[in-house]
Formats: sequence, C-alpha cells, structure tokens
Amino acid sequence: MSSRDVTSAQLLERLGRYHPKVIDLSLERVERLLNALDRPQDKLPPVIHIAGTNGKGSVTAMMRAMLEAAGLRVHVYTSPHLVRFHERIRVAGEIISEDALVQVLGDCERANDGQPITFFEITTAAAFLAFARTPADVCLLETGLGGRLDATNMVASPALTVITPISMDHEQYLGGDLASIAAEKAGILKAGIPCVVARQEPEAAAVIATHAEELGCPLWRQVDDFGAMAENGVMYWEGDEMLRLPIPSLPGPHQIDNAAVAVAAIRLMPLDVQVHHIGQGLTRIDWPGRLQRLEGQAPEGWEIWLDAGHNPGAAQVLVAQAESWRDRPLHVVAGMLNTRDPRPFVGPVGRQAASLRAITFHHPDSLPAAAIAQAARDEGLQAAEFATWRDALTDILAKEQPGRVLICGSVALVGEVLRDLER
Repeated sequence: MSSRDVTSAQLLERLGRYHPKVIDLSLERVERLLNALDRPQDKLPPVIHIAGTNGKGSVTAMMRAMLEAAGLRVHVYTSPHLVRFHERIRVAGEIISEDALVQVLGDCERANDGQPITFFEITTAAAFLAFARTPADVCLLETGLGGRLDATNMVASPALTVITPISMDHEQYLGGDLASIAAEKAGILKAGIPCVVARQEPEAAAVIATHAEELGCPLWRQVDDFGAMAENGVMYWEGDEMLRLPIPSLPGPHQIDNAAVAVAAIRLMPLDVQVHHIGQGLTRIDWPGRLQRLEGQAPEGWEIWLDAGHNPGAAQVLVAQAESWRDRPLHVVAGMLNTRDPRPFVGPVGRQAASLRAITFHHPDSLPAAAIAQAARDEGLQAAEFATWRDALTDILAKEQPGRVLICGSVALVGEVLRDLER
C-alpha cells in the first residue's frame, strides 16, 4: 500500500495495535526504532527540552511565540492534541501537513517491523524524523509523561532543559509522592547542560538540586535567580537585568510565573532574540484550551470558558482565576478521565462555583458523571449529572442567572467541545 492510499488517521489507528500488552516505562523500544531510522534525534537543531506537571504547554507556547517573533524557524513537539493529531508536530513554524505526517508515520511503521512499541514512542520517532528532514533554528520538545524514561529523552545533548512546576499526577507510573515524581522529571537533566527551574514545592526543589549537583548542571531558579511581577498592566521581569514587558496574552495570574520561566529560557539561549521580540511574543501566544474564552458562543450576559486542567496543580490555578471572577456567578461543568482521582480537582474548583455539573464525554476512558458527582459529594458539594457538555450547558443557561461557565477537567473534554463547535 503506497502512502497515497492511506490517511494519517488510518495509520495512527494501526500504530496503536503495536502497543505492548504490559507497559513498562523504558527507552529500549524507542531506541531500537530510532536506531533503525538512523537516529534522527541526533540531527535536530538546538533543542530546549521541557518537563513538568503544570505549565509546560504554556511555557512552550510562549517560547515559540518569542522565537518566531525574532524570525526564527521553530520545530515544536507537544502532546496531547485537542482536535487533530497534527497539532502535536509543528515543523519550522507550521502544523505538519497530512502528506508529511503520512510519510513519517509510514516510515516509522516499516522501520518498527511489527514489534511492540507504545503509541507515544512511535509517534515521537515520527516527530524526530519530520524535524530532522526540515531545517530550523531551534526545536522545542515537551515531554509526554515524566522525563527520565520519556521517549523525548532520547535527545542526548539538548542546548537547555526547563522544568515547570511539579505536582501530583500519573502516580501509577511516576511514584506516589512528590519527591518520586520530581526525580522522574529531573531525569531530563544532562551533564553540564543548564536548566531553568520554575517555582517548586520544597520536596521537588530539593530533588532537582541534588540531581543537578550530581551532573554538574547550572540551575537558574525562579525566585532565587529570576522572577516577574505584574503591575499597572506591565510585567517586570528581573534576572540578568530588569525587563519591562507586556502582560502575557494568555489569561490567568499564573501565566506571569509561566512567562517568567519562558523569558529566562530564551535569555539563556545563544540566539538573536531581542527584548522587543520577547515583548511581541508575549502578546501573540497561541495555546488553545487553556483558560480559553469561547467568543460568540454565549448569550448576552454570559461567558463560556474552557480549561484542560485536571490535576491538583491545575485546580490551584483555576481557584486563583476564580478569585478574579467575583463579579458574576461561576458555574462549573466537569468531565474527567478514569485514570484520575477526581476529588483533588473537583473539590477545590467546585468550592469556587455557584453550581457544579458532572458530565460523561465521548472518550473510551471517560469517568462516568456519577463518579465525578459522588466525588464532589464526598467533598461536601452538591453536583448534578448530565450525559454531555451540551446538556449541562443548556441546563445552566435555562435555570441560572447570567454568569460564567467553566468547562474543565480533561484535555480530551476540551478537544471534544472544540470539535463539536467546528461542526
């Protein structure tokens, strides 16, 4: 079958069948495949490798915006996607084309030769292949899960590493306490390569510092070495010097911290990015699904917002945002995957809301609305149950006074909303 006879969707579905029966976090499978592909990960432009629990997508989007404002060609690898898989792979500034995606996926399938490999591993190899075949000035690689044994960690010599805030997430794979999770994230550190470290809980900061000392990695730490504050519509960043910059275009007070990390990373790279490029980038950030307002979708007096946050750290961010939304009632629509305990998310977020509606969405791993509602009740909250996000929204608009609706709890849910609205 030629590449013209198959779509990327068909190929992606087929690649999922090679998934191992038992997932052991390991780099052996992806290393075997990359060797068969002549090691494309060694043929990339300078790499900034980003790990963390919260904010890594926002920080990556900010860095991309700054670099592209300077006229640089930027490869970007992120996951998961919202609407189409193609979003995960940006080749020299453009989302990968269907033809190019089919080509690299097909090449990876042939090189894998039917052997067990995870979906993320083989699609990461495809991204490396796409990046190696197109010239660019810099490559931004976001880890998928953890860091130490993440497929993106096959890049042996990044130019810079970045660790965004770490919180409890994916405990079944990364460990049951913050120190264990931080050790996995710190696995992206490389000997002698500098690392920008976002504000961390003390346990996580200690683990990162220990790993860095063992490897001789210079750390540039938020609070200790750089930081930012917003005042009167201006962001003041202080590190190697004081910069006066625009407020980031992504909403939410937490984005000031994310922007501080992104600016620090750009300042450490030996690239021709001037202060005005950084400022331009901060006003042009493209990162859908993160406190995204749905324009033109709400009746008069209403606002509808989406956020893909789903873990305790994301809950803290949404609680902080809700504090600035006291001018009108907030109604939360929550849908989550069954891989997560909903209580640490639904509890804090639900306590900020005038009402909470739990939903099931169209994903094989969607947590039933009844389970989310029960988790809310366990937290002392009331929650209604609905079959879809549209049903929940219709109920809110019919019964409540004008206010804000926040649809949140899963990247997959936000992607479903955006896909539904495209139809």
